[in-house]
Amino acid sequence: MKKEIKSLVDKGEMLPLMESFYTIQGEGYHKGTAAYFIRIGGCDVGCHWCDVKESWNADLHPPTSIEKIVANAARSSNTVVVTGGEPLIWNMEPLTQMLEKNNLKIHIETSGAYDLTGIWDWICLSPKKTKLPKEKIYHYADELKIIIHNKSDFNFAEEQATKVNDSCVLYLQPEWSKREKMIPVIVAYVMKNPRWKVSLQTHKYLNIP
Repeated sequence: MKKEIKSLVDKGEMLPLMESFYTIQGEGYHKGTAAYFIRIGGCDVGCHWCDVKESWNADLHPPTSIEKIVANAARSSNTVVVTGGEPLIWNMEPLTQMLEKNNLKIHIETSGAYDLTGIWDWICLSPKKTKLPKEKIYHYADELKIIIHNKSDFNFAEEQATKVNDSCVLYLQPEWSKREKMIPVIVAYVMKNPRWKVSLQTHKYLNIP
């Protein structure tokens, strides 16, 4: 990477853009809502069940100016979801400031493993055991989404739930490859523990991005 481009990436004025697309939010609190997704490359959290492993290596994704990213987003939707990869590896202040100036609602999906930067209308925190969130982000999370791969993940979910604010919405979501086994278990758990809600990857059932 050229030195001047690296400098712009370090500042957050360019970002390694894997893909961007207009679709329906499939998960969590805003499921069913039209949204423009901005998927930023780069992640070292290393979830073995990740369904976008191609996002992990930031070097595979071209540094793209935030002006171009925002221009495409503004033409498509009034809600933008920044995801990854792990977007908080990068400085999100410049991107979110520009999105805000375009009167867009700005959401993020993050593991919280890096310091929180940026201006957000909604923070979906999805902690991972392999690299736990920074303490600060728990206070700001609007939604806590725990992926359930096996029964031990319920203990992890409860541990994480003790750290978020009282208004944070709590979700349990089956890992896609284990959904048939884990959905009945999650349903039974939520019925016994109704402060939790069930989240499904409805976009996969709808066969959309």
